[in-house]
Amino acid sequence: MNKPQIISDRNKKSSNIKNSLLKKINKNQFKQEDLVIVIGGDGFMLETLKKNKNSKKKFYGINSGNYGFLMNKFSSKNIIKNLTKANMISISPLEMIVKNKNNQTKKSLAINEVSVLRQSRQAASLSIKHGSKKIIKNLVADGVLVSTPAGSTAYNLSVHGPILSLNSKKLSIAPISPFRPRRWKGKIVGDKLKITITNLNPTKRPISAVADNLEVRNAKSISVQTNNKIKFKLLYDKSRSLQKKIKIEQLRKETS
Repeated sequence: MNKPQIISDRNKKSSNIKNSLLKKINKNQFKQEDLVIVIGGDGFMLETLKKNKNSKKKFYGINSGNYGFLMNKFSSKNIIKNLTKANMISISPLEMIVKNKNNQTKKSLAINEVSVLRQSRQAASLSIKHGSKKIIKNLVADGVLVSTPAGSTAYNLSVHGPILSLNSKKLSIAPISPFRPRRWKGKIVGDKLKITITNLNPTKRPISAVADNLEVRNAKSISVQTNNKIKFKLLYDKSRSLQKKIKIEQLRKETS
């Protein structure tokens, strides 16, 4: 059996955790095949997962960033026990396909969300379809988000989108500062069908499409669909599973 691979962000806190972790692993002669330990924040974890999209490995995140929703808390005392007893969950990303004004097509994966944002002072004018069904004919807004259950507590929550359970097989479509229809709150849809977002006025109202942190400008149409062929295996400490974290946010939202 091999030692786990460690991928660390380049900051002082991450380096300190990595050094402490290496000592623990060597001292305990901890070995586990197909395990990648990722030290950093949520953004670093998303980046690492996407670089390893064809990997069958399991990823255990240790937070050295701010919020660290996708990560575990580092405990020098319990780290070997936590690694040994961690629970696994499997998540699939969204696949975004964007056609720009020059009819060029770009593809990208999003683990949290795809955001469609106005690119100028003019609000975006968008139509949204789910499969062949039109969800909204003309949304005039700063933009719209399509979020996965894992990402529903991130940007989606900031724009008052719903928090989705990990096993819900749903996606959230949430408007960003809707102007018309002003009271449209968005929609929860099944994750089987493709969501198509079309810019109704690309010349006067340009938009950009962002998959987690990759931006495509001057988008004409955006299709978003769950890619079930890709499965990311994430490991969590028993006391702080992703399901538990989402549940805490759901309860917090209901009581706040």
